[in-house]
Amino acid sequence: MKKPRIIIIGGGLAGLTSAIHLSRENFKVVLFEKDGYPKHKVCGEYISAEIIPYMESLGVDLEDLKPKKIHQLLFSTQSGEKTTAKLPLGGLGISRFALDEFLVQKVIQNGVEVIQEQVSSTKFIDKSFQVETQSGVKHEADVILGAFGKRSVLDKELNRDFIQQKSSWLAVKAHYQNENFPKDLVALHNFKGGYCGLSSTETGAINVCYLSTYQSFKAHKNSEDFKENVLRKNPCLDQFFKKSKPLFKKDLSIAQISFQPKPQIENHMLMLGDAAGLIHPLCGNGMAMAIHSAKLASEAIISSVEENELNRQLIEREYKKNWNLHFKGRNLMGRRLQRVLLSPNLASASQKLVHYFPEILPKIIAKTHGQSIL
Repeated sequence: MKKPRIIIIGGGLAGLTSAIHLSRENFKVVLFEKDGYPKHKVCGEYISAEIIPYMESLGVDLEDLKPKKIHQLLFSTQSGEKTTAKLPLGGLGISRFALDEFLVQKVIQNGVEVIQEQVSSTKFIDKSFQVETQSGVKHEADVILGAFGKRSVLDKELNRDFIQQKSSWLAVKAHYQNENFPKDLVALHNFKGGYCGLSSTETGAINVCYLSTYQSFKAHKNSEDFKENVLRKNPCLDQFFKKSKPLFKKDLSIAQISFQPKPQIENHMLMLGDAAGLIHPLCGNGMAMAIHSAKLASEAIISSVEENELNRQLIEREYKKNWNLHFKGRNLMGRRLQRVLLSPNLASASQKLVHYFPEILPKIIAKTHGQSIL
C-alpha cells in the first residue's frame, strides 16, 4: 500500500524524534513548529541515558554535542538537609538550545518538510485529517502526531479536559555561570511551595529550573524577588546563588502547567511528550519520556503499514497500551513524590528514612526511570 502522509504538530523533542524515525522508514512527513531554531525553552535539560541506544539506532549521536555526563543526584529539604545517591543509568546535561537545533538539522537532512507556522485547527473528516494554519493554508494528512507541548491553542480547539481548569503551577528557568558546581551532578532543592533543579549543560553553564505554586510566587514582584526571598531560604540554593553569575538578561517562564492525566488519543490524533502527560520535573525524566513516546507512536504506525493497511484502530490501541505500560506508573510515582516533598514534615521524615536506609533512594529513582530503550 501507499504509505500514509504524516503531519507532526510541534517541533520539540517528541516531534523531532518521531520525524527522524518515520522519515528513515520513507514516510512522507511534514512538521509544523511555530517558533524558529535555535531557542531556549523552559526545561530541566537533564536527559536520562536510557534513550541513548534508541537515538543511536536513528543515526543520532548525542556525543556530537559534547554533553556533560551526570552520574550523581543530590537532594535537599527546605532546611538544607542533604541526601546523595548514584543514578543507576546516569544521564546527560544538554541545553534545549543546542539539542533541538541538532535534531532539526537531522530532520531536514532526512527530507522532512519543516514549516514554521502555528497550526490553528485540525479536523478529522472521512478517514483523513485537514490541518489549517494561522495564515489560512490547509494541509491534508492520513495521520497526525500532536507534539505541541504543555499548553497550546490546539488544546483549547480540541476542548481537552485539563485546559478547562486553572493550574496552580508555573516554571522558571535561567542559565548561570558557576565554576564550583560539580559537572557530574544533578541537584534537586526543595523550597517553600516548590523545588529547583540544577545541572550542567554542554557549554558549562548551569541550568537552573524551578517549579513553584502560583500561591507561593504571587506575593513577589518578579522572579528575581522570588529568588532572593524564597529560593535562597534553602541554604544549598543560597550558597549556589552567592557564587553564581546569571547568563540570561531575563528569566524564562511558563504558567498554567497542568499535571492532570491527559488522554493519549484526541480525535484520532496521537499525543506525544507533554501533550500526552507531564511527569513532575522532580523526577528528572521528562525529556527521555518525550523521546520514548515518539518511538512508541512511530512503531505503532510502522507496524500497521507493514500489515498492508492503515489500521487506525490498531495504531491507537497499540500506542495507548504501550504508553500506559511505560509511563503510567512513573507519572503516578511523580505525583506521590511531589506530595511528600512539598510537605516540610514529610520531606524531613523521608530524608531521615533515606539516611538510615540509603538503599531506598536508588529504588525510588528507578520507579521514575525506564530501562535502556532500543
